[in-house]
Amino acid sequence: MPEIWFPNLGIEIAHLDRVAFTVFGKNVYWYGIFIGLAVIIGVGMAMRQARRTGQNPEMYLDFTLYALIFSVLGARLYYILFSWEFYSAHPEKIFAIREGGLAIYGGIIGGVLTAIVYAKKKKVDFWLLADTAAPCLVFGQMLGRWGNFFNREAFGGFTEGLFAMRYQLSQVRSGDVSAEIMNHLQTIGGVEYIQVHPTFLYESFWNFCVLLLLLVLRRRKKFHGEIFGLYLLGYALGRVWIEGLRTDQLKIGAFAVSQLLSAGLILFALCFLIWKGKRGNTE
Repeated sequence: MPEIWFPNLGIEIAHLDRVAFTVFGKNVYWYGIFIGLAVIIGVGMAMRQARRTGQNPEMYLDFTLYALIFSVLGARLYYILFSWEFYSAHPEKIFAIREGGLAIYGGIIGGVLTAIVYAKKKKVDFWLLADTAAPCLVFGQMLGRWGNFFNREAFGGFTEGLFAMRYQLSQVRSGDVSAEIMNHLQTIGGVEYIQVHPTFLYESFWNFCVLLLLLVLRRRKKFHGEIFGLYLLGYALGRVWIEGLRTDQLKIGAFAVSQLLSAGLILFALCFLIWKGKRGNTE
């Protein structure tokens, strides 16, 4: 029986391993490979744009080294903060990053704070740096979501829609399987399957559309910060509804943290774009 199945599309994947290969007894996961590719390609994109706009391309390679460190720290701290009930009871798991637990919004916050400090230290325009990096960031998010697919995570609730996806129940984390999903559990050929929204696919496609929009508009921008503002707006608009489908939400009470943050970013981005748009000019 297939390990992954899109029944309404007629797609069956017989086997999909989380592990790409092993080095000195350590597993190298596809998730990590996707992230690595996103970084390499993203840096190349930023350096190319820097040359086109008269910036120092090497600056973006230097910046990436700092951003990677603080983005990972931010992603981990964000996840731990909103999962504190678990980590307070299992403090030994705080540094177990290989077991998962990175939140993209925490990574974005870490990266933006790093960019603010870096721009001040190097005496460069933060908004120009942010505009240059924004398409690279959304490209990385687009590619990185396929790591979730290999890991059988970041999926939504039950659906019978066109893109409905089936995972073998034995291959997903039990904590990600809601009661609604279990109520629609299917046994086929002696194998138990859950059928869910492939939210990784929704977000990856949404980010692809945002990327195209940013690449088209960056040649016509009217002020520094416009592309970054459009990135925040575009990404948050997608995340605010996709997050509502997911079963692995980090929550504050009854509210999903990422939905609240996305809603706040939408308001901030709109106000920022209107304010900067009225001021105009790219100097």
